[in-house]
Amino acid sequence: MPQPPHPSHWDFDLDRVPPGEDLVGVGADLEVSTLYQAYREGVFPMGVGEHGSPPMGWWSPDPRGVLRMGDLRVSRSLHKMLPRFEIRVDTQFLQVVRACADPSRPGRWITPEVVQAYVRLHEAGWAHSIESWQDDRLVGGLYGVAIGGLFAGESMFHRLRDASKAALVHLHELLAADGRSERLIDVQWRTAHLASLGVTEVSRRRYRELLGRSLDVPLPAPWR
Repeated sequence: MPQPPHPSHWDFDLDRVPPGEDLVGVGADLEVSTLYQAYREGVFPMGVGEHGSPPMGWWSPDPRGVLRMGDLRVSRSLHKMLPRFEIRVDTQFLQVVRACADPSRPGRWITPEVVQAYVRLHEAGWAHSIESWQDDRLVGGLYGVAIGGLFAGESMFHRLRDASKAALVHLHELLAADGRSERLIDVQWRTAHLASLGVTEVSRRRYRELLGRSLDVPLPAPWR
């Protein structure tokens, strides 16, 4: 069972943030204690400069994209593709993050400093990867932060069609295995692609309510 880090001295109180404002702070650091506290408050980091460069921004989108237990939609075509992938958990965390940070990807924002920060968070037991493999080759996946019943997704990648979707399906199955409806997958912003998989939007106020309930739930069995 991962141990909570020492308290962060940074303030992530969202009560003073106006509704509809996504960027809620600038600065701070990327230490394990800072990241742990931020996610518990509903905040995540992403640099505000070009391609995620400094200064570091802290974000709490309003509205927020979420996938609740039981809401995942798997199309017939995706269902047929799932058996083609072997899903592994936490076997190549660094490789997954590096693939998500590929400089050739459009809209890239994951800097080397961010990679290092999430590796440290993974080593502390709070960040995890869900990986899609085919013929012993990593072909897709996602990574994020798991605290209690929350999985805060950070990024996905694929080298074969549907490989990242397969990872998301497995993540949902992993979280839903014990039937606790309070578990929650946070995807930050809803896109048309994520909406097709069952992601919906909620206000920041509603997200914080859902977050509070999810944090009271134990970590899924594989990560305890």
